[in-house]
Amino acid sequence: MRTLDLDSLEIFRTVVQEGGIIRAAGKLGRVQSNVTTRIKQLEQRLGLPLFRRQGRSIVLSPEGELLLSYTQRLFRLADEAESRLRAGTPMGVLRIGSLESTAGSRLAPILSRYHRLHPGVVVELATGTTGALVHRVTNFELEAAFVSEPFTAPGLASLKVFEEALVLVTARDVPAVRRASDLAGLTLIAFAHGCSYRKRLEEWLGASAVMPARTLEFASYQAMIACVAAGTGFAVVPRSLLAALRSTGDVRQHELPAKIRRNHTHLVWNGVPSTALEQLQALLAA
Repeated sequence: MRTLDLDSLEIFRTVVQEGGIIRAAGKLGRVQSNVTTRIKQLEQRLGLPLFRRQGRSIVLSPEGELLLSYTQRLFRLADEAESRLRAGTPMGVLRIGSLESTAGSRLAPILSRYHRLHPGVVVELATGTTGALVHRVTNFELEAAFVSEPFTAPGLASLKVFEEALVLVTARDVPAVRRASDLAGLTLIAFAHGCSYRKRLEEWLGASAVMPARTLEFASYQAMIACVAAGTGFAVVPRSLLAALRSTGDVRQHELPAKIRRNHTHLVWNGVPSTALEQLQALLAA
């Protein structure tokens, strides 16, 4: 029985990554009709549709999502095989994920040193919420990710790597916040659902039956802090990030209860780590 070939899977993966046939063809240096034909042949081979149309764009079918997770695993193994054959020297692509705050305040010196030690590895970094990152690691879209407590990741291995102090921030003219009820009627500024810091804050507010007047969701801490400084509402951020962004003077900081304030960032991964990931883990442990 003929097996799936890596060339077809690479075309499939590129179509997903580029968001369509036309851009994938350009990325691969192929004509559009060739890419379309190869995708159709792959669907015929499997007897399943891998994409479905949504307006003018195409999105993965459930079967396509499953194939993508296996495809990511296969290419990771291919990279690992090459690395092992090169006397254990890390090579290839290391796809990792990170929280926005961790990427902004912690990773630059670590990844810079990693690059100096292992120039044969190309690090690709994606950011997202803890929930989204755990999902991507579980599906082998990312080899590992830096996520924050609390998180649920059955089947994933983890390593505690950073300790963070979370702080509540408001505009400078807001009176001292000593209890959750002091925030009643104000606007919560946060990342989308799946953010572990937001979950901690909402649990603290909920325990005192406090409901924000509204919630504004942003995709970057810079935008969140700018809105807080402008008096739009309140947010919770790592103290280290305020220092990294040089924003400590733009907002007022309020201490949170210890059970909310103390937090840890973990590196999570799925299965046996590649040589490239092992070297990153060793650097973090050191």
